[in-house]
Amino acid sequence: MSATSLDVLALGNAIVDVISRAEEDFLAAHAMPKGSMTLIDEVRAEAVYAAMGPGVEISGGSAANTAVGVAALGGRSGFVGLVRDDALGTVFAHDIRAAGVAFGTAAAGEGPATARCLILVTPDGERTMNTYLGAAQNLTVAHVDAAIVESAAITYLEGYLWDPPPAKEAFLAAAGIAHKAGRQVALTLSDAFCVDRYRGEFLDLIRRGVVDLVFANETEVKSLYETADFDAALVRLRAEAKQAVVTRSEKGALFCADGACVTVPAFPVAEVVDTTGAGDLFAAGFLFGHATGRDPATSLRLGALAAAEVISHVGARPQKRLIDLATEAGLLR
Repeated sequence: MSATSLDVLALGNAIVDVISRAEEDFLAAHAMPKGSMTLIDEVRAEAVYAAMGPGVEISGGSAANTAVGVAALGGRSGFVGLVRDDALGTVFAHDIRAAGVAFGTAAAGEGPATARCLILVTPDGERTMNTYLGAAQNLTVAHVDAAIVESAAITYLEGYLWDPPPAKEAFLAAAGIAHKAGRQVALTLSDAFCVDRYRGEFLDLIRRGVVDLVFANETEVKSLYETADFDAALVRLRAEAKQAVVTRSEKGALFCADGACVTVPAFPVAEVVDTTGAGDLFAAGFLFGHATGRDPATSLRLGALAAAEVISHVGARPQKRLIDLATEAGLLR
């Protein structure tokens, strides 16, 4: 196996986030399940955008946020995702490259506009997402550069990418290339509603070893195994996944492999402002630690630290230098 040029290569939906605060009655009036990610069409996107209060536009996308987090910790990360050659596409490409992430996917010259995610944040910090996938859903196998996948220690795939069939093929192609090169493949289940849509297929990916490392939160694990009992769901996940990371909000997080689990507490946060990106940044911290040879407990703590930083402000990307925070916490030397 040759040396790697990237620690983490993330494949996902290239999206610009529009974040606005909202009361719960706004969600009810617009039939939005609180805490969900709902796919919407362009007409619905325009209607919701018009009804939202003042918003902040920030480049986002689950896997893209993770790639940015890895770079913020001093790691070498790349991203594969499709935008249109429009104003939002230009913003997305500039932002992710400015964050230190390698991004070489050529913008589409025709077709749907660049994707956007309309995020409503309620007073308790919970986020409800309405996503117009636009150009992002046209990611195909042709956009997967085998040489780049082969160069990455870990190829990280977001569950949301499983929605569009062409992107699903790109997902599987990247996993195959990575394994052929002796690399690892990681998958985040993304959210419980995504699990509901593709439960059988996700379980098949885990059972067949298409993915080596699974990321999930407590709700997603219970949804995956259709049980309200977290402990029962965890037993099944441990039996089927090669490696798994499960986050449990204020209860901390755990890593399971080879029949054993390591648990760490949540990182202290003065105030939870916006949970957007918490899972993405947790994955960033863990993946950075895992790809650079750190032990599971340290990798989990890096994830907890990154998640704590991102939920302390509005937006899904770090506002403070994660490498400095991790160094001060004794997690990097």
